Amino acid sequence: MVRPLHFDRNEQTAATNLFQSVEASAPNQQVVQMVVHEFNHFVKKLRNIGTEVVVFDDLPNTPDAVFPNNWFTTHTNGQIITYPMLAQNRRSERRMDILEHLETQFEVAEIIPLHEHFEAAEQYLEGTGSMVLDRINGIVYACRSPRTNEAALMQWSKTMGYHPFLFDAHDASGEAVYHTNVVLSIGEGFAVVCLEAISNETQKQQLLQLLTETEHEIIDITQDQMSNFAANVLQVQNQSGELVLVMSEQAYLSLHQHQLVILHQYNEHILHTPLYTIEKYGGGSARCMLAEVFLQKKNDVDFPSA
Repeated sequence: MVRPLHFDRNEQTAATNLFQSVEASAPNQQVVQMVVHEFNHFVKKLRNIGTEVVVFDDLPNTPDAVFPNNWFTTHTNGQIITYPMLAQNRRSERRMDILEHLETQFEVAEIIPLHEHFEAAEQYLEGTGSMVLDRINGIVYACRSPRTNEAALMQWSKTMGYHPFLFDAHDASGEAVYHTNVVLSIGEGFAVVCLEAISNETQKQQLLQLLTETEHEIIDITQDQMSNFAANVLQVQNQSGELVLVMSEQAYLSLHQHQLVILHQYNEHILHTPLYTIEKYGGGSARCMLAEVFLQKKNDVDFPSA
């Protein structure tokens, strides 16, 4: 996770992220302080429930650094992949110091700079924003958008040995959903998805069939719930081996009781935390703030507590 000390409303991403606030004024220092407070409170709650968290401070001129899942992913085979991003000012989020730190803490086999070729070709694939990974079944789900290029997705799928499922999703105004992880989330035994956002009936039925075949119980959310980040959730595992579903308070409060009952069946804990300011100005939520570590930890190495 990356502490957003230099958080700002990113004008370069506003055109493709309708989840961002349309307010003309930029966040002032009081807003930034609230953002940092929300972040620190989130980290504290994750650690209190037994989740290991690595925290870095952001750098100047990186307004969206609080969403690190867009620029790198890690994998159980020891690979780290870095990704091509649409906004010029987001590319500064890719940091060698973070990658080098991961190499000191974990067993890293190689780093694949996927961004180098595709960014030059203006083809983008923004990590686990663009892709929702079913790591157990080797399936990558992605919805088309200016930030999710089909050629880049196919190259990633070939490199990683995943089966790609590409579809189209739109918000209530008819605009393409900017990131797949606001319309779909995959956990062990369940999937949260906004079927209402998928107007192509063939794609919708194919998606339902694939989720059913891979034994996921489907929690169908509405467009309104999607706008409250109800699909922007992530299942993590704490140090006791318990499954924890992580989401924002806004997302949690938007869910109906019968949806929560299903989610509780597949998770020992549901952790929700207030992220209203980050969501309002940044256009992302809890899942976007978490870059998962699937690498093997080196012996006798502890996570930093910063």
